[in-house]
Amino acid sequence: MHKLKNWFLFMSVIITSCNNSEVTRYVDPNIGGVATLLTTKNPTVHRPHSMIRVFPITKPGLGDRYLSDKIYGFAVNMPAYRMGHVTELMPTIGEVLSGYDINASSYDHDMEEVHPWYHKVLLEDSGITADWTTTERAVIYRFIFQNKESGNVIFRSRGNASFVITGNNTIEGWEEFNNTKQYFHAEFSKPFDSSGSIAEGVLSQGNKEIKGRKIGSFLTFNGPVASVEVRIGISYIDEKQAKDNLYHETNGKVFDKVLAASYQIWEDALGKIQVYGGTDRQKRIFYTSLYRGLERMVNISEYGRYYSGYDKKVHEDKGRAFYVDDWLWDTFRCHHPLLYLLDPEQQVDMVQSYVLMYEQSGWMPSFPQFYGDFPAMIGFHSAALLWDTYQKGGTNFDVEKGYEGLKKNAMSGTMLPWRSGPMCSLDSFYIAHGWYPALPDGAKETEPMVDGFEKRQSVAVTLEHSYDDWCLGQLAKALGKTEDYLYFNKRAQNFLNVFNPNTGFMSPKMVDGNWVEPFDPQVSGGIGSRMYFTENNAWIWNFSVMHDIPSLIALMGGPEKFSNRLDALFNEPTHMAKWQFMGQFPDASGLNGMFPAGNEPSFHVPYLYNYAGKPWKTQRRIHEIMDMWFDDDPLGLPGDEDGGALCSWYVFSAMGFYPVTPGNGLYAIGSPFFEKIQIKLPYNKTFTIKANKFSKRNKYIQSAKLNGKEFNRAWITHSEITAGGTLEFVMGDSPNKEWAADPSIFVKMTANK
Repeated sequence: MHKLKNWFLFMSVIITSCNNSEVTRYVDPNIGGVATLLTTKNPTVHRPHSMIRVFPITKPGLGDRYLSDKIYGFAVNMPAYRMGHVTELMPTIGEVLSGYDINASSYDHDMEEVHPWYHKVLLEDSGITADWTTTERAVIYRFIFQNKESGNVIFRSRGNASFVITGNNTIEGWEEFNNTKQYFHAEFSKPFDSSGSIAEGVLSQGNKEIKGRKIGSFLTFNGPVASVEVRIGISYIDEKQAKDNLYHETNGKVFDKVLAASYQIWEDALGKIQVYGGTDRQKRIFYTSLYRGLERMVNISEYGRYYSGYDKKVHEDKGRAFYVDDWLWDTFRCHHPLLYLLDPEQQVDMVQSYVLMYEQSGWMPSFPQFYGDFPAMIGFHSAALLWDTYQKGGTNFDVEKGYEGLKKNAMSGTMLPWRSGPMCSLDSFYIAHGWYPALPDGAKETEPMVDGFEKRQSVAVTLEHSYDDWCLGQLAKALGKTEDYLYFNKRAQNFLNVFNPNTGFMSPKMVDGNWVEPFDPQVSGGIGSRMYFTENNAWIWNFSVMHDIPSLIALMGGPEKFSNRLDALFNEPTHMAKWQFMGQFPDASGLNGMFPAGNEPSFHVPYLYNYAGKPWKTQRRIHEIMDMWFDDDPLGLPGDEDGGALCSWYVFSAMGFYPVTPGNGLYAIGSPFFEKIQIKLPYNKTFTIKANKFSKRNKYIQSAKLNGKEFNRAWITHSEITAGGTLEFVMGDSPNKEWAADPSIFVKMTANK
């Protein structure tokens, strides 16, 4: 026991020493553990894009996990982001008890150590110290017992499962998740003395096999027991593969060797972006955000093979990783562009995975999971993913097959929110007339395929499909499919059909071509304005024309009036008590006027001042949003993080540029948050952003140079960044309204796009 304590002291010193000098010291997985309004973040231990992701199970459901004062167990894995865990285990002492709550233990964050690669807690009620680390497909849990009683480890399921005790120190099995099995194989560091099963609260001593829902198996070590290590491999193929995965990744490696390898992997991954200057608080927010962005997509290849939920078969991966777990409505905007910037080859493999999913299922997915597609949100943003990747030079995927899938979705798939599959009558109307038809507020739905809660979201559907059709049209043009290009490019203008010049808002239009009246742009449409919009109201959706911003500016009366409309967005008060407004719009968190900092349709909006010739207003807004709505504590996120989406926005914005329109190869300039940022690019290239005279007050760009030459525009190209070099700003405390004030440059830069 004395030797074990010395080991812990030694590892603590090593980790602390590393953290004092490296970027990983700034990562705090507990940031975002308390929700602004809706969902919270788990303090997840994993490797970048790894198949296994684990965390302590605290308050059940989607409550504020950080505020829970009890731990109920430890996850074997989270197979699908924010959809719970599959299989869990819990160490206990003394007599084995079957109750879920009775086995829970109090814990204290002051006694906790948490990193992306390692987590340690003290279970206060039992005196057990639990810590863990992971590989790509395995987790090692270690339980240190502090008394002379016997110790137990209980495996439990919530869904349909099978547990089999296969030896005196092994257990394996599976649990179903959305009709798909996750298998596991677990090995203990020492033989257990007895075992049994739990079903419906009844303990069966000596029973080695059990199947059913909400079952358990327990393994007991007679006291005194000092420590028990549990190594668990997972697989979506079978138990044997789970065992092979475990041996591939942990055999012959002691805990601290696995821990050290995980630490170094994170140091290398996060170290691809080095920031200098700024405050420790800003660095904690930045590097924690980067850590969040490196969770998904998830590589589920298992040493040459992968299980596909799209045809329910096991495939050879042909030396190329197969990725799942993505929410494209959230991630196409800036998460995937960030991943491409840091690792383009990996991003192309992700795109090829989408193509394979189409081949295996017949549809291009939108929220692909390991069990198949999760038909959530709106749009077919796989078009944006494929086109943005392709036009940046990421062409090493089956682009013709991908195009085939995108065109099928665009021509034959339903556009209904939270639905997938063939078209309905509303889709046919859209193709014929160019807008998704709306119903009057509160009218009875006539199309049976419409989700009862999500409604039609008619205006948002029209706007987002206009952008997706633009992406598809651009890909068609690049592939020499001129007829398709002309067709989809025309459909890309459908956003014009839902702009009401009488009100100046994107508005719901009915089948007969008349506008829905009365229409209040702030509150019409029910919960989340879902009759007409998605999660937010007309104020923010008014600016969701990312692919044709000059036309949007013209619709609103030109650059000056457009800038004024943006100002109005950030200053429009709620016309009811704020608590009432938030009750109708729970996703509209982080409100500045009607601008919701915590929700995806807002991400590009602060950068739109650039397109009206007023980039200094973008610079100011970006700092307001980041200073106000992001922090380095459990309340540090302004809304749902959505698996890399919100945090990627912060990473880009802190570096000083942002991809307003994935697919046009440009990044809008914002205002950097650090004195120097270095991005390590492929092929040993580095792109550096310098902000001379930067401070909290000096947020305005006075002048700029790119590689020593004058830089007087509010956009930088992807190729200028990936070529390497230095973008150097001189900052000041008052706007230079002449810098980059010519919006016609944008039109010239995109003329050939």
